[in-house]
Amino acid sequence: MALARPAVPIAEKNPFITSKHLTPANKLSHKLASSPGSQYDTDEYEEGEDEQEGSECSEESAESEYAVDETVREDMASLEDTFREIGMRFRMIARIGEGTFSTVYKAEDLHYEYYQNDWDVEQRDASKWTSPPLKRRKNASTLETSHDQCRQPKRRFVAVKKIYVTSSPMRIQNELELLHDLRGCKAVCPLITACRHQDQVVAVLPHFRHQDFRAFYHSMGHNEIKVYFRSLFEALAAVHKHGIIHRDIKPTNFLFDVERQRGVLVDFGLAEREGTECSHCLCQEQVNIRKAKIQSSRAYSMPTPTGYPKDDQRPSRRANRAGTRGFRAPEVLFKCTAQTTKIDIWSAGVILLTILAQRFPFFHSGDDVEAMIEIATIFGKQRMRGCAYLHGAVWDCNIPTIGEKGFPLSQIVQWSTSEKVGEHMDQETKETVKFLEQCLQLDPSKRMSARAALASDFLAEETYPDTEVEEVGAL
Repeated sequence: MALARPAVPIAEKNPFITSKHLTPANKLSHKLASSPGSQYDTDEYEEGEDEQEGSECSEESAESEYAVDETVREDMASLEDTFREIGMRFRMIARIGEGTFSTVYKAEDLHYEYYQNDWDVEQRDASKWTSPPLKRRKNASTLETSHDQCRQPKRRFVAVKKIYVTSSPMRIQNELELLHDLRGCKAVCPLITACRHQDQVVAVLPHFRHQDFRAFYHSMGHNEIKVYFRSLFEALAAVHKHGIIHRDIKPTNFLFDVERQRGVLVDFGLAEREGTECSHCLCQEQVNIRKAKIQSSRAYSMPTPTGYPKDDQRPSRRANRAGTRGFRAPEVLFKCTAQTTKIDIWSAGVILLTILAQRFPFFHSGDDVEAMIEIATIFGKQRMRGCAYLHGAVWDCNIPTIGEKGFPLSQIVQWSTSEKVGEHMDQETKETVKFLEQCLQLDPSKRMSARAALASDFLAEETYPDTEVEEVGAL
């Protein structure tokens, strides 16, 4: 595999070259010149229970949570055989996710304390609030001494992602490079390290505590929704600031911890830099020029024929359509050749619509045509035609149940939650729906950006007057 500018060093003979462990004063660097790199595809990564805080003389092990099948043990043993030093650096526990492009295993980092782990958010947060150790009493009992001696350091876990050899080498390189560029970004999963042996690539990522979206989205209140989306848009703002499109925003790719009220954006397998393979699209033209071109086109003046042309001589349009069905923006469905970071905002809006409507998944299409019909059911034929013209395409539908005007999103939410349309909607829900409308704009130029979302009234951090802060401090 030829890498032009690898995000992390990659080894030919030695299967482990570290990116995480580049500490100058590392005493073990001559022994451990290798370590795996981490990143898990969120569509492949499943929920993992949180581990116990530093056990005290406990016999319980992390793998007790998992019933490991014999075939999984064989897979883990095969991985250790391929990457010989993986057993030295990590102790494989269980398989926690499996997808189209990779398999993810949970493992314990055996040499965590030997390195500078600036990727460990939990440790960094814990150090801020750790109280100083108590002074040892001279007449401490033997029981207390033995209790302290058997205290063990907290075990640290990582996610070892084995990327299948069927994945494109350029796709793997792109994913690792983007993660490397995004290191240190808030609410974005960091890459610890990565390694390669022949055509096999392994990446290592932190193991984040989180809960399944399906387990908590039904019970999310107004404040919980704000916290969830503030964390998500902080991650998107950081990613978009680097000119990167994630392309696969969905609940399973945003690992949210309900108790700690924070989330992490993962799975950059489909991500790309904005402008990659980009060509001119009609949506980039000024409004008056675009309108003139549309009205002068043959498709605009002639009625739309039913069916498909038998011998279609029109040139085919190529555009990136990567993403998860049900979360792809209209411009992706219409094969816009100048897609921007705004496609991630649409996907975030679909997540918000899912929470408000209490339906997951909200859109459940089998292909692009069904996806367009689902969107048209909400926004109406008229707006969908305008959206198609925006990208130099023609769209029409003869399904009688799809109206011309569509429906307000507030009505969609009320119908989905079995509320009577027209009933009084509380102020908090109105505020949330207003924010939703700014995310689900068919025209990407009218869709809000991640930075604008964070500055909006819906997600803006609450501030307190100085006098109020002083009163709290006095208490």
